[in-house]
Amino acid sequence: MLIAGFPAGAWGTNCYVVAPAAGEECVIIDPGHQAAQGVEETLRKHRLKPVAVVLTHGHIDHVASVVPVCGAHDVPAWIHPEDRYMMSDPEKALGRSIGMPLMGELAIGEPDDVRELTDGAGLKLAGLDFTVAHAPGHTKGSVTFRMPEQADIPPVFFSGDLLFAGSIGRTDLPGGSHAEMLESLARVCLPLDDSTVVLSGHGPQTTIGRERATNPYLREVAAGLAADPTAAPRRGM
Repeated sequence: MLIAGFPAGAWGTNCYVVAPAAGEECVIIDPGHQAAQGVEETLRKHRLKPVAVVLTHGHIDHVASVVPVCGAHDVPAWIHPEDRYMMSDPEKALGRSIGMPLMGELAIGEPDDVRELTDGAGLKLAGLDFTVAHAPGHTKGSVTFRMPEQADIPPVFFSGDLLFAGSIGRTDLPGGSHAEMLESLARVCLPLDDSTVVLSGHGPQTTIGRERATNPYLREVAAGLAADPTAAPRRGM
């Protein structure tokens, strides 16, 4: 399997391109602010053909390049229905203006083909299997994507802004909820095998085992305690 990731734009949001191998079809995950050029370079380097864009949530740092990427390759975008409005109204999603100069650079709106994700759905795209888990807390429509273990490759978990290396996503923006975040961490993350590779929306990759042992939020959730919101810095918009 081929997974190529790179941080993009003003928020350093990780965009991922996933394929069975070089020269095949692929899926693009979270093409955010200024990600279009990186996506095209990755596609050329590995001779890939996109079949879909999938989105962990609707914040502008994860969806800003959806329109140009989908338009250039005539592919659909998948997003949870509770976050769909954010593609057309990013400032409402943040509860504040993100700045006119930055807004002027963005192609705000929906691509021509938008499809909606549901909890527990299995997506088979580009010959790859993704299991969707609705994981509210950062936003109402946050989701994660899990890929099963394959031969010598451990399971892979695209966590969006739910779980980071050493931290979790912020919950103080519209639609955020600390209580829902804790519930999502317990329901979605804790059952995963320790070998699962976590590819998050910001920062370096990690594993569930490492986070179970060291992440203050996941440790407290595992212990059945209410995590302290000040236990560690949190990322995301």
